[in-house]
Amino acid sequence: MGKYPKMMAGMMLPGGARVEKVEVPVPTPGPGQVLLKMKAGSLCGSDLKYIYYEHTDKTGGARYDNVICGHEPSGQVVEVGEGVLDFHEGDRVLVYHIQGCGYCDECRKGFFINCQNPERRAYGWQRDGALAEYMLADVSTCIHLPDFLTYEDGAMISCGFGTAWQGLLRAQVTGADRVLVMGLGPVGQAVAMLAKGMGAQVIGADISEDRMNMVREIGCDAVFAGDDSCVSNIMDYTGGTGVEVAVDCSGSAVGRHRCLEAARMWGRVVYLGEQGTVTFEPSPLLLHKNLTLMGSWVTSVANMERLVEFLVRKQIHPNRIVTHRFALKDAAEAYRVFATGKTGKVCINMEME
Repeated sequence: MGKYPKMMAGMMLPGGARVEKVEVPVPTPGPGQVLLKMKAGSLCGSDLKYIYYEHTDKTGGARYDNVICGHEPSGQVVEVGEGVLDFHEGDRVLVYHIQGCGYCDECRKGFFINCQNPERRAYGWQRDGALAEYMLADVSTCIHLPDFLTYEDGAMISCGFGTAWQGLLRAQVTGADRVLVMGLGPVGQAVAMLAKGMGAQVIGADISEDRMNMVREIGCDAVFAGDDSCVSNIMDYTGGTGVEVAVDCSGSAVGRHRCLEAARMWGRVVYLGEQGTVTFEPSPLLLHKNLTLMGSWVTSVANMERLVEFLVRKQIHPNRIVTHRFALKDAAEAYRVFATGKTGKVCINMEME
């Protein structure tokens, strides 16, 4: 323990739109664990919805009290526990943000996110997470971060970009597709970037002019306002046929409905956005169009590793959509700014200290 302090700073979210700074002991890695010197931790919309404002259990399980927040971690190994063979001191890693029980069917597939057993623990929710000087991680959740990718890139892959990637895998997107992204927050921007990397033509839609401009900058082929003319504009743009793939990242009833409307015959529709509801008439919108409607939630460890390889091969930096960066000590301001809904991705960059 001579390499680093005995105590460290961390951030907790007690509810009521507050961020609380704490001083806690630096943890020691046990068997199968590594200790990370945190380098970056990006903020996720689910933190706002379910933790920052109030502790709820609408998704991802109940959030424990007295847990360091942040479930998008990236850092450098400074100590390894017993039995750790694939990670060494100095390795750069990103962390898949949930550890499952390890023995259920979903865990054996690497989809820890889908684990239903009580042993399931998510970083920043039921166990200490990214927004601290150090973080303890199970090696089963660690993924090597290639030199091409920054620590900010790694943090964003660990949840947001992984979620976007899984939705596109579910839809089996190819370069022959036109992909509609409904809702252009950070996850929608990630979907747009990755779909472009897959060779697809990408159409974005949102009610925010700021976010519409953001996706124009990252190379969206067309962007439309999410008003009453949205679907007709998309149909005109596609020659009246509609899109092969529509991905809803808005979580809104209107956005979800418009995805069904804008999808072409035999199209694929993926719902990624959390919360909300949707009501639609199945016959004209789903049955008669022979649509495939899918839900998608996060990704697997193996698919996240594939995403890392893809980003390196395509020379894509996820941190292109970061609009605001803060030091760890300024985490309260970071959450306040992120909560305005007018940002791209917001990142806590530990190297700004």
